[in-house]
Amino acid sequence: MPAAAEILQVQQIEKSFGRLQAIDGVSFGLETNKITILIGPNGSGKTTLVNVISGFYKPDRGEVYYKSQRITGWAPHRVYHAGIARTFQIPALFSKLNVLENVLVAEKKNPGEGFLRAPIRALWKRPEEASTERAAKLLELLNLDRLWEKQASTLSGGQMKLLEMGRALMSGADVLLLDEPISGVNPTLAHEIFSTIERLSTELGVTFLIIEHRLDIALGYVDHVIAMAYGKIISNGSPDVVISDPHVIEAYLGA
Repeated sequence: MPAAAEILQVQQIEKSFGRLQAIDGVSFGLETNKITILIGPNGSGKTTLVNVISGFYKPDRGEVYYKSQRITGWAPHRVYHAGIARTFQIPALFSKLNVLENVLVAEKKNPGEGFLRAPIRALWKRPEEASTERAAKLLELLNLDRLWEKQASTLSGGQMKLLEMGRALMSGADVLLLDEPISGVNPTLAHEIFSTIERLSTELGVTFLIIEHRLDIALGYVDHVIAMAYGKIISNGSPDVVISDPHVIEAYLGA
């Protein structure tokens, strides 16, 4: 079972695709309200690991725990409803909806969408107002409040990634799995994105596990680093400890 301070823990996870051992006995825990990045050369198993945690893949062996509950092998929608949301390297937004609408679609309990309640405005007016207020506060935290009426397709790549985070948070998630949130983003906005992640962790108590390659930017904002190579964890600790680890240096130089 996971330690009390760890909101999520994976234990001895293994995953193969035919003869390819993508993950080989990986174990670690995520401390509550902390920002952890997952690093390693391409093909080291990072995305496969996130796919296992989020339910897109079932592990061959091992266990995944969330808030001390075993969630191994749960379907993605069940993991999502439990409180673990993920984003992708290429944001998957509703391009024809505006920014606010993209956040609101993640609201899990919307009485106004029920067949029987929809005609009776008094039954859903206040809950929908509360949802809109909460979405507006999230957009403010994400520095997207001034863009709330903009169609999602008109946003920059970095703004789209922030919006996808907002939608994940609107679902009530307290663990976010982010896949390269600053990939292809200019340095100024990349720093803004990680500053926002830091703010969300502090103000909302969100726990982050982030796949990221741009270490020159990311390392200044994170609490913990997990380094992978060849499907295994080769180093695990503070940014200074992991980056100076000879195994990590060799893995990157060798790649």
